Amino acid sequence: MRIGFGFDVHQLKENHPFWLGGIRIPHEKGAFGHSDADVIIHAICDALLGAANLGDIGKHFPDTSSEFKNIDSKVLLRRVYQLMDATGYEIGNIDVTLCLQNPKIAPHIPEMTKVLCGVMELPENDLSIKATTNEKMGFIGREEGVVAYAVALLLKKGQKEKA
Repeated sequence: MRIGFGFDVHQLKENHPFWLGGIRIPHEKGAFGHSDADVIIHAICDALLGAANLGDIGKHFPDTSSEFKNIDSKVLLRRVYQLMDATGYEIGNIDVTLCLQNPKIAPHIPEMTKVLCGVMELPENDLSIKATTNEKMGFIGREEGVVAYAVALLLKKGQKEKA
């Protein structure tokens, strides 16, 4: 088995679309970046790539490439899943923590889980998404940015059924 850790952070800007976990969240601010700035997906990508020893998201999808400008991060996640799958491993489980002051994310987690598990061909009980605030401290608390952390467990193909 292999374990990977992922982290992503993006600025929040007024009147910008807010993509989290593969869905658009209604809010007056949104994450800003080269792609759609979906911190949940980017953290998952880095966790999977790290566990598979395939580098990081910037290596595969550089923010200097026009190919990835404003790209839907679900496309990136699908490509990462295919790279990971080719290594002979499968996802055991993924655990994500989102740090965001506002808006409240709990109502959106079931839809995020469904969308992301569809992209990764993963049973929904193998993906955990949690959200917390920063208790109004720091750049997260001031609603200047959003952060996501992810941990992924990979198992040799065929080992999941035995676990």
